[in-house]
Amino acid sequence: MQARMRVTKLEEAEYLLKRSRRFYETATMQMDRGFHDLAAFSLEQSLLLFLKSSLLKLGIDFPRTHSVRRLLEMQHEITGDERIKEVSHMFNVELGALEDAYIMSRYVARDYNREEVERFKKVVEEVTRVVGEVVG
Repeated sequence: MQARMRVTKLEEAEYLLKRSRRFYETATMQMDRGFHDLAAFSLEQSLLLFLKSSLLKLGIDFPRTHSVRRLLEMQHEITGDERIKEVSHMFNVELGALEDAYIMSRYVARDYNREEVERFKKVVEEVTRVVGEVVG
């Protein structure tokens, strides 16, 4: 009988953060190759995993959701830090479009252009910067 391995929340958070970084790097490579639809998906996954990792660092189990806006809302509710609320409101439209990128990549043929994906990338960078400063 094989022993079950127990993973702490901090270990799971580090694993998700590592995967988040890999999705971000993958998105950059996909952008360089002109695979904008895949880059949009990878950027959404990068942000989603980063936000879930941040919740775990705060000691909170994350919900099973693909809504980056809901995860940001939870971060604000838990920390009370207005910077998270501000970045969420500032990029609400782009965050919604990133959520759509997840669905589109799986079920609907949708092309993205370089400008759209560059904007997504900047949003992901800014959101991760702000949340990273708050959560640590």
